[in-house]
Amino acid sequence: MDSFERNPAQSGDGDPLADIPAVEAELIEAIPAEEVPLEPVLTEIVPATVSSGGSVPLDEEEREELIAQETRRKMLLAAVPSWIVSLLVHVGLIVVLAAVTLDPVSTVLNVLEASESEPTETVDNMDIPEVGVESSATSDDPLAIETPELTEDVSMPEVTAPEMPVFEQMVDINANAVTESIMPSAMLSSNVLSQLSSSLSSRSAQGKAEMLERFGGTAASEKAVARALRWLAVHQAPDGGWTFQHSQVCRGKCKEDGRHEQARAGATAMALLPFLGAGQTHLDGQYKAEVYKGLSFLINRLKVEPSPILPTGSWHEPGGRMYSHSCAAIAICEAYAMTKDPDLLQPAQLSLNYLIKAQHPMGGWRYSPGQPGDTSAVGWCLMALKSGRMGGLAVPGNVFQATDKFLDFVSHENGTHYGYTTGNDYKGGHKGCTPVGVLSRMYLGYDKEEEVVQNGVKFLDSQGPDLNNLYYTYYATQVMRHHGGEEWERWNNKLRDKLIESQVQSGHAVGSFYSKGGHVESGGRLAATSFATMILEVYYRHMPLYSKKSSDEDFEI
Repeated sequence: MDSFERNPAQSGDGDPLADIPAVEAELIEAIPAEEVPLEPVLTEIVPATVSSGGSVPLDEEEREELIAQETRRKMLLAAVPSWIVSLLVHVGLIVVLAAVTLDPVSTVLNVLEASESEPTETVDNMDIPEVGVESSATSDDPLAIETPELTEDVSMPEVTAPEMPVFEQMVDINANAVTESIMPSAMLSSNVLSQLSSSLSSRSAQGKAEMLERFGGTAASEKAVARALRWLAVHQAPDGGWTFQHSQVCRGKCKEDGRHEQARAGATAMALLPFLGAGQTHLDGQYKAEVYKGLSFLINRLKVEPSPILPTGSWHEPGGRMYSHSCAAIAICEAYAMTKDPDLLQPAQLSLNYLIKAQHPMGGWRYSPGQPGDTSAVGWCLMALKSGRMGGLAVPGNVFQATDKFLDFVSHENGTHYGYTTGNDYKGGHKGCTPVGVLSRMYLGYDKEEEVVQNGVKFLDSQGPDLNNLYYTYYATQVMRHHGGEEWERWNNKLRDKLIESQVQSGHAVGSFYSKGGHVESGGRLAATSFATMILEVYYRHMPLYSKKSSDEDFEI
């Protein structure tokens, strides 16, 4: 029936029931009267009378009107399209399903809400093995994870991400206020001195005075050390650490930043080592607050790896990698060896465990655990292990035996040279590997008269110090100092005064050093100042390896 098709143009709102009056009229006109059974409709739908407290007869017009209304309603229902009926049925089903589904959901929500308020039972069979490092939540120790404020005007915000914190403005250095020397005569108590490892006892007041006179130090060299320590202290960040991007601390007053911004642990360790070398600790001394905050910063960043066999602690980080870890391990182990502070015992041992586990089967270390070694990284890792041994910490002897095998592999001409990863790559940019190799042999217990030591000493003596490569000079100076004799006197006379003269004498950078050569450039002014300061501390930083006093502490390989 074409007359029942709806024209969309007739209704702007799209309502399918909008034209029902027109449909009614068409239906009434289209269906003949004889097709509508009026009497049954009248009989079923409209009674002859309506009861409302009595009988009221209906006149003929009222009956006809009611019949007509009912007829139109039934015709209209018959003409409604089937899709409307289907729509109504499906809507009803959806309503029924929703009523069934929402009830379990509300039940689950009620259960969850109830579980939040109900006490949970303890699971007894989920025991977590102890790692050996106390939780910061219950520790009252001075080097706990939470770094307390030392003074009212010192703010040490916690570092939770590699990004650099916003540093506070630092004051200029007053050069006239710098002391002539760092003499820790009142720094260590008699109890601490009695426990101090004899290999580091030269850092005490009496030891320093004797060693300076014996090995060629001067008042000028000590003044240079004092100024360098002052520069390092001023460039400590409020969070207790240091950064190779030191200009962020002083707002650009010092130039020559390093490149490894994220190596915070490495930079902090490099800054701490000169303080420790001068006898300054976190327990006492002119810079005890700075050392305390620095050690706390390192312990805060130690990443502990639990293990029932060998738990470890790591300072491995972007930029510094294994160098950051080994330098930080040296600092923590030296601080423990100097003070026997029990708060440092577990971090120190965990850091050594990491090195033990990270060693390659051929005896070396490199950037990441398990990598075949390079001589430069081996030198730092070996010094960390040696520092731990000086403090009485546990290091298996086979670790040193394997390291000695690695040095055999990278040596050239029986110890005259040492390469970077093999014995044939000692030339070019690997100048610093030879003194690293010779010093490592010394710490592994080789006699000074053995050919493998003598060959290296003779070569370094022929080369002399290099102020443009402080990395090479730092290691070579230790070799010559431990060897002693005429070779050391020649070396010291060439180096000491020229190095002092290279120190910045005025301005905000007073007391610092800078060199572009070698590996130091990547660490910037901070690394250069650290290396130069430790070179000037060489007279007393360690007891000579080949003296009777130190021979008792040599470890066997």
